[in-house]
Amino acid sequence: MTHARARLRPGWRSGSALVLALTLAGCVNLAPDYHRPAAAVPQEGTPAPQDAAQLPWRSVFNDGRLRETIALALAENRDLRVAALNVEKARAAFVQTDAQRWPTITAGASASRSDNASGTANAFSAQLAMTSFELDVFGRVRNQSASAEASLWGLDATRQSVQISLVAEVASAWLTWAADLQRRALAQQTLASQEQTLALTERRHAVGAVSGLALAQARTAVESARADVATYPATLEQDRHALELLLGTALPDALRPQAGDAFAQVSTLVDLPAGVPSSVLLRRPDVRSSEQSLIATHADIGAARAARFPTISLTASAGRASPALSDLFKSGNGSWSFGPSVSLPVFDAGASRAAVRQAEISRDIAVASYDKTVQTAFREVADALSIRATLADRLTAQQTLLAATERQLRLAEVQYRAGSSTQLDVLDAQRSLYSAQQSLITLRLTEQLNRITLYKVLGGGWNDDNTLAS
Repeated sequence: MTHARARLRPGWRSGSALVLALTLAGCVNLAPDYHRPAAAVPQEGTPAPQDAAQLPWRSVFNDGRLRETIALALAENRDLRVAALNVEKARAAFVQTDAQRWPTITAGASASRSDNASGTANAFSAQLAMTSFELDVFGRVRNQSASAEASLWGLDATRQSVQISLVAEVASAWLTWAADLQRRALAQQTLASQEQTLALTERRHAVGAVSGLALAQARTAVESARADVATYPATLEQDRHALELLLGTALPDALRPQAGDAFAQVSTLVDLPAGVPSSVLLRRPDVRSSEQSLIATHADIGAARAARFPTISLTASAGRASPALSDLFKSGNGSWSFGPSVSLPVFDAGASRAAVRQAEISRDIAVASYDKTVQTAFREVADALSIRATLADRLTAQQTLLAATERQLRLAEVQYRAGSSTQLDVLDAQRSLYSAQQSLITLRLTEQLNRITLYKVLGGGWNDDNTLAS
């Protein structure tokens, strides 16, 4: 280490040394060049003119109550709040790390008075000091900053992913509640129908037109329907609890779903690409977050490599000193100091080499994780599209089946009243109709949930600024 201290005769000397030191900083970057890995999925299809990643979420959902419910969740959900706070924490960490690229300047002043045999002595001084600034010749500090920045953007993408998932989960929970309300209404209608059938059977049994077995069968059907109705209060409460957990607060009565919402198209089916192009998948926040983790590992390699090279640090100060406060800023009282130091790794038992290897392995792990994330995204989109391709035919078939079971029940009731069929035929037709109606409610819910799933797996309805109010 060398150290110099002298009167500030020409003042540009210390300034020139500092400028030279800052110019040397960051001359070399030992991080490997980053190239985005090729998507580990089939390359097919072309993007549609408008897809889910270009739609704000408010444009995806048509029902005003559902939109307000989602907005309430975005404001109150604790998981989303934690994700946002993690982003702010990472932002502060990045600022703290990035600040190490620049010198720290401090200002100080001191005064002292001493008495001895020679008399009284005063000393006054004021100075600006640069404390322990590392010349980032090999890019160690710069790569640490780049890694922190990539981690920040990765966490921001994670926040976006949490928000997209929250929007989809709230919509799914709201629609599931509506479907269960419709199922309860259907169960109540079925119970009323069974009670009417029982009343008719009791009258026929009273005049000897039907046997006791037929009467017992009618009563069994009524009690079965009554038991079915009795299950729904608990189911509906569970639906409400599940939704309010996502909201993080109670749902106002005005925003609650109604039974008729199970049959309404409360969400828009976005335009879809012909295939599943990788460009759609790369917009997904979880894929972007995984890529940022990969970028961070490249910077970590550069920082680990730079740690094996000499570290050059500087301390410097410039100020004034005099025995009298009134003379402090007079000419001839200036002083400066400039102290560079060099630290050269000599022997560390292979620790620095192992640190580089560890960073390189972390990079390889991040590549594999990125590939897995892209493959998972591809599978989720492909699965959702596969279900979408069959839903129209399934709905048509189920509606046809429902019409057939309604006709079967009407014929069974007519023939029963005419005495040409048994009570069992009517009960079988009622059970078939009830099953077909339940299946249609479930299938319509599946179709709505598939729309929401496509919104989610295609990356959500995000504008460039990802604002909540869009």
